[in-house]
Amino acid sequence: MNFNRRDFVKIGGITVAGTVLLPPFLQSCTGVTLSKDSENYLNHFEVTPELLNELIRAAMEKGADYADLYFQHSINNYSTLEDGKVNQAYSNIGFGVGIRVLKGDQTGFAFSENVTPEAMLKAARTAANIANSTGKNVSVNIEELSAPNYYPVKTSWENTSIKEKIPFLQKVNDKIFAADKRVSKVNATIGDSTSYILFYNSEGRLAWDYRPMVYMYITSIMEQNGHVENFGVSRSARQGSEFLTDQLVDTLSKEVVEKNALLFDAGKPRAGEMEVVMSAGESGILLHEAIGHAFEADFNRKKTSIFSDKMGKKVAENFVTIVDDGTMQSDRGSLNFDDEGNPTEKTTLVGNGILTSYLHDRISANYYKVKPTGNGRRQDFRRVPIPRMRCTRMENGPHKKEEIIASVKKGIYVDNFSNGQVNIGAGDFTFFVKSGYLIENGKLTKPIKDINIIGNGPQALADIVMAGDDTLLSGSTWTCGKDGQSVPVTMGLPTVKIKKLTVGGTNA
Repeated sequence: MNFNRRDFVKIGGITVAGTVLLPPFLQSCTGVTLSKDSENYLNHFEVTPELLNELIRAAMEKGADYADLYFQHSINNYSTLEDGKVNQAYSNIGFGVGIRVLKGDQTGFAFSENVTPEAMLKAARTAANIANSTGKNVSVNIEELSAPNYYPVKTSWENTSIKEKIPFLQKVNDKIFAADKRVSKVNATIGDSTSYILFYNSEGRLAWDYRPMVYMYITSIMEQNGHVENFGVSRSARQGSEFLTDQLVDTLSKEVVEKNALLFDAGKPRAGEMEVVMSAGESGILLHEAIGHAFEADFNRKKTSIFSDKMGKKVAENFVTIVDDGTMQSDRGSLNFDDEGNPTEKTTLVGNGILTSYLHDRISANYYKVKPTGNGRRQDFRRVPIPRMRCTRMENGPHKKEEIIASVKKGIYVDNFSNGQVNIGAGDFTFFVKSGYLIENGKLTKPIKDINIIGNGPQALADIVMAGDDTLLSGSTWTCGKDGQSVPVTMGLPTVKIKKLTVGGTNA
């Protein structure tokens, strides 16, 4: 059975990667053997193998080394509750193709939101202008990428109506108001998206993917004696509407009320340098911002990362192992293959304290003479892929959480962050801590809030003197920005102790 674009959207998920184990094979009109699912994706974007190769030839007609095509059809939906009612709902659709041409480490790129042959050929020839020599004859055999499916979908978002989402938003509102009389306002949003991806390159690699995404974000606002505090929590995953459950509603409602209420009793510590204990899970932002970006290979290839001369060298204690993993089941940062058609993997960046790998896309992998790590990512078909993180986490260490806290005479324990900034070149960072606790004589005492912690990424990595055996992934809705592009990511950390960071607080 073949599907046109309209029917393909209606069936939503019939061709997700997880359904393809031993697919039936069809013979295309040119004699190229393709699976039924590849045929469906070609039909969805209304292209043929002949047209794909014609576009590649046009992109390389001025002597390029390589070219690829990235087709994308994205469907995004948002539903928001405010003032006790779901009063906002909207959708948007993105559809088009990005055409990239490489000549050495130079990139030519063009995109088209019109996928007629004429429009795509014009875009291909625009991208081809990066090169200026005589093109070579391009003739390749199409080879389908057989990728695992890390995000199977039970019920697609295309088959889930807004009427099915509204009760979950209403339950969140009602549970939070019922939990604490100080609650004055609740905002809640469910955002879901589906992306159909078709990829083809000048090496003949053909790949397709069905990428789901969903998040729920809740903000609680409380008032006590004229004092107002707010707190937000979220969860996100690559799942269908099976993501929405009463258990999720219960968990998030309880979490946001408890953490919001705690802020009324929180203060600020005395400013200065001190030991800092990072909680398991959410503190993974330290890895992502202060360290992870500096491991992205484009910064190292250009010698702007402070880690550019540290490959194979000791950068942390022996118990520190850091990985970037694109293979986590239903994880927000996972990919069946990256946006350059390369399979994703679990990449060890730091193994037992030694820097062992950067995060590579095609350009950096060619430069370093290594295989791509599956980290070439783009926001959408209108952008070029660049090295990006997926799920970045530190593996378990040898210590217990209680042991780590007990070792601190005077310091802070931080467990929630709202944002962070890092200078890639110098490695200096600043994070805004939403909540945490003082540590006094080995015990958690007074709650703290709204402080900055300041440090240097490589130094902070070297200063991790204890790491717990409780690695936890943050399930929150993290989105990473770089070079004007945003992509979904996750992060994780065990409880760790950093022997010295600068803490912003009071001078009293």
